[in-house]
Amino acid sequence: MNGSDPLKQYKERRDLETSDEPLGEVSAGGDAPIFVVQKHAASSLHYDLRLESGGVLKSWAVPKGPSMDPAVKRLAVPTEDHPMAYAGFEGVIPEGNYGAGTVIVWDRGTFANLKEDKGFAASLDDGHATFRLDGVKLRGGFALLRTGEGGKPGWLFFKMKDGEARPGSDIAGERPGSVLTGRSLEQVEAEEEPSDLPDFG
Repeated sequence: MNGSDPLKQYKERRDLETSDEPLGEVSAGGDAPIFVVQKHAASSLHYDLRLESGGVLKSWAVPKGPSMDPAVKRLAVPTEDHPMAYAGFEGVIPEGNYGAGTVIVWDRGTFANLKEDKGFAASLDDGHATFRLDGVKLRGGFALLRTGEGGKPGWLFFKMKDGEARPGSDIAGERPGSVLTGRSLEQVEAEEEPSDLPDFG
């Protein structure tokens, strides 16, 4: 957090006069906290995991994307907090802007903290959060585990063993499109209409 405004770094990094990214403010969500995973073709393709906490979206860049296989542990690099309004952002961040490239909403839904004795924010502070995702593509228990200390600690993001797990699967490769519009990154960049219905199934 930066002083009294957790979105200070987000705002400082962006030229919102040239980018369609939302400005947004710290805001309360609904009854259940939301999550979103955005597929982002920036200087390198990655996935941005965002989880609602404290009126903002806590964010991690996941270079290889989420997995439904509990044996697969993904590196997750913490990034700046994002406004709640960012959960619906899909489009192209222009060249010359921070994070320039195409973004789609790869998955979204709600989540629930799985620790009965500790809140989600406190779990993140402690470096070990477990939660259930109820999205279109990602479902069941997941964990975020901090693996290092210092200025830029690393995290691991992985599927927990439960009835929703799919060992040996490749959810990112099997279902690459947007859950909002059904479009691919290439279609969003070219402003084309989707070739199929949104990826709700």
